[in-house]
Amino acid sequence: MTVAPAASGVHRFAARAMGSPLRLTLVGSDDRAAATIWSAVRDDVEATEQALSRFRESAELVGLNRRLGVPVPVGDRLYRALTAAERARRVTSGRFDARVLRDLERLGEHGATAGPRTAAHPAEDVPPGEPSVRRRPRSRLVRIEEPIDLGGIGKGLALRWAARLVERLAAEGTAEECGYLLEAGGDIACRGPAPDGATWRIAIEAPDEGVAPAAVVAAVGGAVMTSSRLVRHWRSPAGDDVHHLIDPATHEPAGDGLVSVTVAGPDPAWSEVWSKSLFVAGRGGIGPLARSRGLAAWWIDADGRVAMTPAARERTLWVRDEAATA
Repeated sequence: MTVAPAASGVHRFAARAMGSPLRLTLVGSDDRAAATIWSAVRDDVEATEQALSRFRESAELVGLNRRLGVPVPVGDRLYRALTAAERARRVTSGRFDARVLRDLERLGEHGATAGPRTAAHPAEDVPPGEPSVRRRPRSRLVRIEEPIDLGGIGKGLALRWAARLVERLAAEGTAEECGYLLEAGGDIACRGPAPDGATWRIAIEAPDEGVAPAAVVAAVGGAVMTSSRLVRHWRSPAGDDVHHLIDPATHEPAGDGLVSVTVAGPDPAWSEVWSKSLFVAGRGGIGPLARSRGLAAWWIDADGRVAMTPAARERTLWVRDEAATA
């Protein structure tokens, strides 16, 4: 949710994409340029969803997940996303791992079904430390041994690529500084001035519906991404309350003692990766991990308390209750 007053010369657009609202606010573009940018953003996000979705039968990732153990040629967006996911797995020491689709299906969240193994390509025992994707860069052939979910990092990449497109088209269309805020389901990419000429101000939602936000933070360009167990949660076939944020080490829902984690950083995809990885660390491990990485991170625990890193406190404009600095 954004907190910014209306102003003249501001264009706002909205649609649905990636299973959530997609919104774009542009500041400083004329009517024709703004409409052109919005059309390009919608087309770009659609192309990313067609490549990375696990819910569309026609999506490229679904086709790859149905050909386990077989080298498959893939398009540019999926190749880049798989490369980014593998790098994220290494950098986060496995806290982020895209190989959680089987766990989500076991817990009761189904998209397009991943393909079974064939006798010609039997399942391999892939230890957690092994690469999630084997790639041949020149041919763009990839081979996966376990089905992959690119949900969170896919949204981060969609925002990264669409934001770069906004910046390029805005620069071509005007000599003035153009500001924008691109939002997908509460995750944010922004740059430049807000409608009031100040910094974009982003509200971090509280877990209680109908109350004031937990905090309001300054987005100094870049991204603000949140991982929360409140959005996608359900009752498993075994009768347990579960959510979609899976700990790759335990294969069960993660985030012991946490409700949500928000990370602000220069890039949407990496901010998403770290919000998920910090969530996996749980209430006991999130502070040391976030500080060791110098991350601007805010988190809300199961008791509704807000905590943040020193880097996050520097960006915090308002907080509902006095928050701890961890």
